Amino acid sequence: MLDFYQSFLSSANVRWVLIGSLILGFASGMIGSFVLLKKQSLISDAMSHAALPGVCIGFMIFQEKSLPILLVGAAVTSLIATHAIQVIVNHSKIKSDAAIGIVISVFFGFGIVLLTYIQQNFTSDQAGLDAFIFGQAASLVRSDVQLVAISSLILVIITTICFKAFKISIFDPSFAKNIGIHVRFFNGLLLALVVGIVVIGIQMVGVVLIAALLITPALAARYWTDNLTVMAWLAGVFGSISGLIGAITSTLFSNLPTGPMIVLSASVIFFISLLIGQRKGLFLRAVKVR
Repeated sequence: MLDFYQSFLSSANVRWVLIGSLILGFASGMIGSFVLLKKQSLISDAMSHAALPGVCIGFMIFQEKSLPILLVGAAVTSLIATHAIQVIVNHSKIKSDAAIGIVISVFFGFGIVLLTYIQQNFTSDQAGLDAFIFGQAASLVRSDVQLVAISSLILVIITTICFKAFKISIFDPSFAKNIGIHVRFFNGLLLALVVGIVVIGIQMVGVVLIAALLITPALAARYWTDNLTVMAWLAGVFGSISGLIGAITSTLFSNLPTGPMIVLSASVIFFISLLIGQRKGLFLRAVKVR
């Protein structure tokens, strides 16, 4: 712990990574609550895996490892993957889960092929590009973390402003239409927020694990309350705690990657909630049955 305090006080990069992890975790948990209740958890997973070819294409076009350029490429392919899932479901007999599985396999496989091509044909410029698979928060510089933190804060503000509309659109779309809420617009806005979280989080957590950061804190919060407002904010707090613990642990033990440690921390919080959650915890349920 003394090593952590020394690193925290002496290294500005460690402080920025902690702040970025905390804000990203909060935004992921809050937005993940709506994704969970809307039963779109697998779509967020497809978006995250589909971001990898966008990162590779962005690098191949501009031949520059600039985070904004790579994130724009990730956003484009994530949106394309989402649209592809909807097209497959609407114009074929394939169910949504199968369509999501197809899209994940195709896009992620394509991303791995592009990444291999880049590693074989580009020399020093591509160093660290494979960190987008599992994330590498330690490689982020101050400007990168500022971009992640500011973008996460903007997503939280948008979610807070549109909270009531999201709530009504998810639970009662017919009533939402009757009172003048444009349900399709807010469904699209929610998908855009998910894409935003996926895009800004892949450098820190990785394309494989960012979906877990979206869903796990929301699942944990679900075991404590039936109130959506409380659930969303509680999920944000769980996400922040996970980000904080993951960043601190990876700082204390230099060989541990930050992204997986954040997800493991969120998983521990989920299992604790599963056991002793106030509303749906297994222990409380067993006591009631007994």
